[in-house]
Amino acid sequence: MPHSPAPLTRPVPSRRSFLIGASLASAAAALAACSGSSSERSSNTLKVAYQKTSAFTQLEDLLTKAKGEFEAANSEVTIELVPIEAEQDQYFTKLALMNGSDSTAPDVIYEDSFQVRSDAAAGYLMPIDEYVEAWEDWDQFVDSAKEAGLGDDGKLYGVSMGTDTRGIYFNKQIFAQAGLPEDWQPTTWDEILDAARTIKNKVPDVIPLNIFVAKAGGEMTSMQGFEMLLSGTDSELLYNADTQKWVTGSQGFVDSLAFMDTVYAEELGPGLDVALDATIGNRVSTELLPEGKLAIAIDGSWMPGGWISGDNPWPEWEETMGLAMMPTQNGQGEGFTSMSGGWTLAVGSKCANPDAAFQFISIALNYENTLKYDTENAQVAVRTDVAESEEYLSYNPSFEFFSGLVQYTHFRPTTPDYSQISGNIQIACESVVTGDATPEQAAATYDSGLIAIVGEDGTEAAS
Repeated sequence: MPHSPAPLTRPVPSRRSFLIGASLASAAAALAACSGSSSERSSNTLKVAYQKTSAFTQLEDLLTKAKGEFEAANSEVTIELVPIEAEQDQYFTKLALMNGSDSTAPDVIYEDSFQVRSDAAAGYLMPIDEYVEAWEDWDQFVDSAKEAGLGDDGKLYGVSMGTDTRGIYFNKQIFAQAGLPEDWQPTTWDEILDAARTIKNKVPDVIPLNIFVAKAGGEMTSMQGFEMLLSGTDSELLYNADTQKWVTGSQGFVDSLAFMDTVYAEELGPGLDVALDATIGNRVSTELLPEGKLAIAIDGSWMPGGWISGDNPWPEWEETMGLAMMPTQNGQGEGFTSMSGGWTLAVGSKCANPDAAFQFISIALNYENTLKYDTENAQVAVRTDVAESEEYLSYNPSFEFFSGLVQYTHFRPTTPDYSQISGNIQIACESVVTGDATPEQAAATYDSGLIAIVGEDGTEAAS
């Protein structure tokens, strides 16, 4: 059955309330101008800030479509799209700079779910509980997606656009040259390393294995790289949610760094000129894998989206690439692991017309537009009507595989200080692969940095 855009109910604003809001805000702006206030935010223009890279254009496609639909219904308000063309950590930095000024703070923000709590605590985001409570589409969102937008105060600050999982991509043609099976599924970390060693010996012109390890890689180093490993060890994760303390002295932390150390000490990974490049994420998806230069990549579920549509099509990906689950360290526990994240759309706290801002979000994330985004960007759908639709399920053959990893997945700590602690993880990873520290030394340095951030009372020793 075709789905039409869901009707909007209060407080998703009517055109009339919209105009009233715009008029009142215009009057307020006029008064502010007369009084010499520096605040000159317009309620007639909404600035929408979002990330864009050469490999990630699907969001801009979505927002451009939503802009047209919004402006067709609300001619008095203009949507100004503000693309931030940067890799992830640079995006966070530039967004923080924009949020630091009343004149540049966005009205609608593409917000990583792990940043919601810290940015809400910093006063950058506006609570939107009253809007979603009256939005009939809200019942379509699964509970875990609703929780992704919560702040420390229990208020909602973002609407989830979808989630993701992580696994292993491998080039079946390279595997065939190396005498490795087409249905490869490692059951331990050693089996991953053994496959990489075989490829190095049998197909020496390709990079055997990539796992993100650099400071410049930012969160993809922490999440696609280190935490994919740590979550497969017997040790506690980074943070004990029950005691609300961060873990120090973890053997799993050392073992995860030791895996990275082995990859680079045995020259199983890319050269450091590539590994430490801030653009390595894009290079893996648009160059190294499509051009057959890389055999194995531990990466996210979104990559096929860029191969199916967008600026870097790769029609042969389906017959070229195999998919495997990430095993736990020694095959213990459930045998496999994954990590999940996701992004939201949020309303900026400086927004002069939040009614219009939420209406834009409700259009961008209605059924039709969510289906477009979740298929083209290979998202694990969090709207049940999208997740169950035949159009979604048949669009991308990798959806079934990556959706199946949800049963093994883990999430990052969502504490406001996670970003700073994540930066320390990236430093530890890079120090090991560059030979500046042993895994044990890098883990000890991480522990010291962790205590400096959260205090001794904020930590507990690993059991």
